[in-house]
Amino acid sequence: MRKIFVLSLLAIFLITSAEAKKPKKIQEEPPVQKLTNTIDSMSYALGLSIGSDFIKNLKTIPGGQFNIDWLIQGFTGGMKKDSTVMTTAFANNYFREYITKAQSLESAKKKEVADAFMEKNKTRESVITTESGLQYEILACANGPKPSINDTVEVNYQGFLPDSTKFDSTFDRGEPAVFALNQVIPGWSEGLQLMTVGSKYKFYIPYELAYGEQGAGGVIPPYSPLIFEVELLQINPAKK
Repeated sequence: MRKIFVLSLLAIFLITSAEAKKPKKIQEEPPVQKLTNTIDSMSYALGLSIGSDFIKNLKTIPGGQFNIDWLIQGFTGGMKKDSTVMTTAFANNYFREYITKAQSLESAKKKEVADAFMEKNKTRESVITTESGLQYEILACANGPKPSINDTVEVNYQGFLPDSTKFDSTFDRGEPAVFALNQVIPGWSEGLQLMTVGSKYKFYIPYELAYGEQGAGGVIPPYSPLIFEVELLQINPAKK
């Protein structure tokens, strides 16, 4: 019995070794096509350049999901004026409707997130909400004058998005900001008029009182509430 067991193990070992020694089939790569003339080379270079840039641009389109194979077929169809799958007019109309619907859904989602942030924030005990929807906290009080809408003020401030991303700061620039209250976003105009010289406030500005549904300069997203920590340094009264 012991001999049979040993022979069985030896047989298994030999079979396994033989399988391991079998040469593995190497997967052949498809042959690379050769560019044989200037026109071919220029055409390929142009296509490669357009394709590389186009992929980057696709990421900016709402939804952001594409079937690359069908995209290439559509591109080729357009180049060859082939309307077998879609006419150009139908394709243009379909694309416009898709973009409109996708942007609407994306905007609704951003608005919902912004509104939820402001609703939650106003429940905090230290936060005061004005009739317009502006929210603020008093960080430091001071017995000084308050500016009016036509005055120019000097302030130090830091600006943040709801995710704590800092997008602006007078401290980073190394000098205070000076501006007229009638030339800034509504949230700033209203908020600064609540402050006295020397005081420090923290403002939570809803998008309706900030940069609205458009955002600003690629830095502030559409529908984004803004958070500012502000110190009022000086008032330059408007000339009467």
